[in-house]
Amino acid sequence: MRTFTKATIGFASAGILIAGLAGCTSDAGTTTPAPASSSSSSSSASADPTPLASIPSLSGVDTAVLLDADFGAALTSLGLTAGTVGTATLEEGSLHFPITGGNVDYYDPAEDYRPFVQGSISHEGSGFSLTAGDIVVELTNFTIDPGTSELFGDVSVNGESAATQVLLFDLYGGTLEPLKMEGDNAILTGTTVHISSEAAGLLNSTFSTDAVADQMLVGIATITAATK
Repeated sequence: MRTFTKATIGFASAGILIAGLAGCTSDAGTTTPAPASSSSSSSSASADPTPLASIPSLSGVDTAVLLDADFGAALTSLGLTAGTVGTATLEEGSLHFPITGGNVDYYDPAEDYRPFVQGSISHEGSGFSLTAGDIVVELTNFTIDPGTSELFGDVSVNGESAATQVLLFDLYGGTLEPLKMEGDNAILTGTTVHISSEAAGLLNSTFSTDAVADQMLVGIATITAATK
């Protein structure tokens, strides 16, 4: 575990990456973020529609979160030390979690089928830890649901499992920037990452505090995916 103080995808067109993450977006003019709608699919009585595009197998590169300064200050005020777990790395103030798998289906937004983006983006074997005294909490094995704008993960306390694939972070895309390409990599940045009410409650209970607020801003996410 490394301690810090501050705080491929294979598809024919890079444009589908935007569609695949459309669930992580919201109106830029909205001052109070609101999560996307439920992931429960609404479809006609007939068979489910055929997706306009499908990515059956995701792999590489990573999801990075540039940590917000206020989040780092909040950790310090709580006496918490953060660190990386597994294959996660810290580079220039950003936590990087390698993409290890998943899939995405994209349906016609003009139709009634919802959410029109469905699937998952997996980050097995990486995460980060929060330590205070002899208590160590690890948040690992993140899974992004692009249809609900939610990030799930496993939680352990002092090596013992406390929760499996619980909702940890809500994702909002009001500041999402246009897609960029660097070589064969498609890059989307600007989605903000916020602590969920479930995670806030768990952390407050574990560390005997009430200072971890629901929807506290953690940082800004950048998803980098190889297009070949």
